[in-house]
Amino acid sequence: MKLLYAEDERAMSEAVTDILEYHKYQVDPVYDGEEALDYIRAGSYDGIILDVMMPRMDGLEVLKRIRAGGDRTPVLLLTARSQIEDRIEGLDLGADDYLPKPFDMGELLARVRAMLRRREEYRPDVKTFGDIALSPHTYELSCGTRSLVLPGLEYRMMETLIINKGIFLSSEDLLDKVWGYDSEADLGSVWVYISYLRKRLAAVGSSVTIRARRGIGYRLEE
Repeated sequence: MKLLYAEDERAMSEAVTDILEYHKYQVDPVYDGEEALDYIRAGSYDGIILDVMMPRMDGLEVLKRIRAGGDRTPVLLLTARSQIEDRIEGLDLGADDYLPKPFDMGELLARVRAMLRRREEYRPDVKTFGDIALSPHTYELSCGTRSLVLPGLEYRMMETLIINKGIFLSSEDLLDKVWGYDSEADLGSVWVYISYLRKRLAAVGSSVTIRARRGIGYRLEE
């Protein structure tokens, strides 16, 4: 598996790169945001690890630009523990996960494995339900002639709901399937992203709704 690792602190970069390479990952380390963007555009990676605070271009701007360009490579953001706003913005821009700094190397490896595992589980076919279609290539949710691109977590939640059509999924089920077993996200995150997806469905003019049944869970309905 080939990773891009963008971190401007050289000592940290060397330590993390050594650990990743010891665990059989191929790593391209870069030290600022512009260099990261150049490498991403020129290469092909299975996963990207981005520090938010970098010179020349911060990690959030790098993430914004690659997602705007249609690149759906999984991204793990490294954020300062106190910067909750960065985590929220990063997830909204399409990050797949985040890890607060300072972090334990074992947790970093677990996050990377989870990120790459979810990537491998993606199915290549366009998924449909009712009048909507969801593309794994572009992350587009479409209905008729209207479409929009979903951020990473919204895409995974919509994909999970479509795959499990007709089945009520509990908040715990969605938390495990969308965020992963080792995520720090809580059950409240599920409700927030269900709300986001309802707005997305309305924005494309779909007749599909997300039904909630108290104490049971959520499912798609026409």
